[in-house]
Amino acid sequence: MGLRQRLGRRRGGGRFKAQEINVKLGIPFVGEISGTWEPSDAERQAAWELYVELATRISVVELGEDEGLLREALSSLYTVFATTREILRRYGPAVAPRVAPGKVTFGALAVNVLNLSIRPLLSRWHPLLTAYEAKRGEQVDPVAHERQWDRAAELRAEIESVRQVLLSLAQALNEVAGVGDLITVRVPQQATPEEATS
Repeated sequence: MGLRQRLGRRRGGGRFKAQEINVKLGIPFVGEISGTWEPSDAERQAAWELYVELATRISVVELGEDEGLLREALSSLYTVFATTREILRRYGPAVAPRVAPGKVTFGALAVNVLNLSIRPLLSRWHPLLTAYEAKRGEQVDPVAHERQWDRAAELRAEIESVRQVLLSLAQALNEVAGVGDLITVRVPQQATPEEATS
């Protein structure tokens, strides 16, 4: 995703927040959602809420070949869908105002990511994975059973495509909310007792 921002000092908080950013989200098999976003205060609040959701979900963490469960990843994406709808309902029309061509809003970005990226993945793969899971014998470990699925690699690849879209969206939300990076930030290592005394 490409982002260009114009910063301005907000009254009261003294923090710099983007007054305008250019957003470009690449959606696999669909194309690109792009435009200039001039966020309102309601959009900034909604951006923060959705950013926190994305930063704390499995759905934005890379799922390695032998890591996690596909079912957990799909469930995490489903909860992003539900949470985004809740945020849109709570803030209402203030986060989806009518704008000129070439402009975007929180509502437009959120709904397009849901409908063009997350929904197709869930509607295709949820029933396929459910049907495969139903074939598992009582004595078979669920993790081992899932890893033996001949379509597991294909689903992992599609989950990765959606993850990239969500990361791009999260970056835009982060810029609009004017907060520190919560997704890639790492806690500094603590000095061992031996290092602290030397």
